[in-house]
Amino acid sequence: MKKILLAVVVTALVSILPVRAQMVAANVDALWLATLTPNVGFELVVGERSTVSLNSLFAMKPLGKDMKITALQPEYRYYFSGRPMFREFIGIGGIGAVYDITWSGKVYDGTALGLGLTFGYVLPLKKRLNIDFHAGFGFIHYKHKEYFVGDQYDADYIFDGEQRANASGYYLLPTRIGVSVSYILW
Repeated sequence: MKKILLAVVVTALVSILPVRAQMVAANVDALWLATLTPNVGFELVVGERSTVSLNSLFAMKPLGKDMKITALQPEYRYYFSGRPMFREFIGIGGIGAVYDITWSGKVYDGTALGLGLTFGYVLPLKKRLNIDFHAGFGFIHYKHKEYFVGDQYDADYIFDGEQRANASGYYLLPTRIGVSVSYILW
């Protein structure tokens, strides 16, 4: 049943997109790469002034820190210049992340979902090469297991036969800050 519902939703979303030649760009965020975090994104033109994109990242021990983060960030962008992937834009995007971070003697192991706004500027360098400066913030809801290093959380804190998160809440946080290098594929 879930597969059928997913197929219907995907078909509905694809059918609203106009059928014409599309511009597609691939990008990497240089700031994430500086922290040794592999990332890749794709941006698709869906209108005269708009694009949709999907960015992903995977961090395992960035800069030698004890953490692992996997995240996906879909985003819709509206360009004020009259053409997509050029000059000023505003975007609305989401974030979904799974993380396992050890920080100052505490372990945070959980998930986060959020929604936020992004502002930015795309500077064209060549016909197919752009630099994208962006910053955004939004509300992030997190739910995780939080315990001190050395605690036997997985063994000691089982409720009704399953492990449960012991911390959850909301934060207003940066959702995207970066400098991306984009290459327009077609």
